[in-house]
Formats: sequence, structure tokens, C-alpha cells
Amino acid sequence: MSDFEAQLRAVSLRVTRPRLAVLRALREHPHADTETVIARVRSDLPTVSHQAIYDVLRALTEAGLVRRIQPAGALARYESRVGDNHHHVVCRSCGAIEDVDCAVGPAPCLTASHDHGYVIDEAEVVFWGVCPDCAAESVSK
Repeated sequence: MSDFEAQLRAVSLRVTRPRLAVLRALREHPHADTETVIARVRSDLPTVSHQAIYDVLRALTEAGLVRRIQPAGALARYESRVGDNHHHVVCRSCGAIEDVDCAVGPAPCLTASHDHGYVIDEAEVVFWGVCPDCAAESVSK
């Protein structure tokens, strides 16, 4: 049994070729948008429909196997790194996204100054800047 099959079974999802292909695509291409996922899946399964891939992404997200992120002004992206409350850094120029491990301390990494009675279990932080490639390109101009 593959790691992906075990993950699907652990959350009571049937093991299907589209689900396995989406998980594989996200492992190979973290922070992929939907069109990238569709292209990668279709390279393995050419007849799978767009709707089937959307349905798989939704099911995997709801099951907690995939995380959907959407930095302000950007397309939704998906990643298979879940459960560790990591954050992201986004390039303002090209839109590249990288993972940033938890800032400090135990989850949820940050303590709200006032929780308003909420039981907080996650902190979502997006750092914005310019990636090394875009910064180098800017300097060379």
C-alpha cells in the first residue's frame, strides 16, 4: 500500500486514481493552483474531467489531507503539507510561494492579544516580499 493510499484510507476516503494523481501532483508541485493540478493530473489521466479534479480537491481539503491557501489578490493554491501550522512567504513580483515554519512556540504559533472567547487552534500568517530571483533581476536593471 502506498503512502497516499494509507492517507486516504485513514480519513475514510476511497482510493481512486484521480485522488492518487492529485496527491502526487501536490507533493511534486507544492502551492499549485487548480490549473496546474489539472495539467499534472491529466498528464497521467488524460480523460479525467475538470469537475472531477475540483471535486477531488474539495474532498481532500475537507478531509484534511490538503490545505487550500489564498494570499490576498492571488489565485487559490493547494498543498499537501498539512497539520503543522506553517506559514508562507509570497513574492510581490512573481507570486512565488514558499513555506515558512512556525514562527515561535507551540501551535498556533502566535498568541492573539485578545481571543474574544474563541478557542484558537490555528494562526495564518503570510509574509510578503520579493523572492531572490526577482530581487536579483531588479538590481540588474
